[in-house]
Amino acid sequence: MLGKYKTDTSLPSINHLSKTYNVSRDTVFKAFLELREKGLIDSTPGKGYYVINRQKNILLLLDEYSAFKNTLYISFIKKLSQSYKVDLWFHQYNERIFNTIMKDAIGRYNYYVVMNFDNERFSPILNRISPSRLLLLDFGKFDKKNYSYICQNFDDAFYDALSKLSDRLKKYRKIVFLLPDSSKHPKSSIDSFKNFCYDNDIISEVVHDEEIGKIERDVVYIVIKQTDVVDIIKQSRMLNMVCGKDFGLIAYNETPAYEVIDVGITSLSVDWKSMGIKAAKFIMDGESVQEFLPTRVHIRNSV
Repeated sequence: MLGKYKTDTSLPSINHLSKTYNVSRDTVFKAFLELREKGLIDSTPGKGYYVINRQKNILLLLDEYSAFKNTLYISFIKKLSQSYKVDLWFHQYNERIFNTIMKDAIGRYNYYVVMNFDNERFSPILNRISPSRLLLLDFGKFDKKNYSYICQNFDDAFYDALSKLSDRLKKYRKIVFLLPDSSKHPKSSIDSFKNFCYDNDIISEVVHDEEIGKIERDVVYIVIKQTDVVDIIKQSRMLNMVCGKDFGLIAYNETPAYEVIDVGITSLSVDWKSMGIKAAKFIMDGESVQEFLPTRVHIRNSV
């Protein structure tokens, strides 16, 4: 029977094979399960079991494009061998788009590497995927059950990262956290920010406006959006203010550009390259992983 069933060919039903080879239905079912675990067959409702391509297909579903997500993607595909084909999609933090992509993808891929659309809530549709085939990335302050994950901590890790800069931050009279309402950055990080400022006797302020407003002297700004970094630097030049001297600036999520912008921008970030490599290892090794990556501090002259 070698070569009888080609890629995407439906296999005979369990009942048919049971009668043909005079074995129990349980025996056929167990054989199907073993073949599925080896990545040789798969099944979908209404289609039954079918042969899949020996080339392993990977769904990489990210939230939105950014320079640091590109770093993750490049490290991910470089680590994988040529026997893997990666389809990259973005859901733009939209639950409807997320569910549409996942509904169409389930049953078509060997592995699913997914950034959930929400940091607080696990998407129910992911329950339809075997834990051995699903890896959750980045977000994950929800019950991840027995699924594998490589995530970042936006709360305690944020506090710890700021603590590493405490001596520098205490030189300023106030820290302003720019977190626009439109940002999908977890709002739970606000509590960690306020706790750090309280514990270190520093005045804190959280700004939810989309516009930055006029920057002030002796104030440190923590920003999420890369465009806000650029806008603050441009505004400082118009006001003849020097970054790192007249005011401070800290960006979230490291990109190569922060090494060369102005005097160099201090950033707080997980290692996106490492996240991509670890995600690839999950697929190649088939071993469960449950890890929160540390938030690193890249100290430059902006504080």
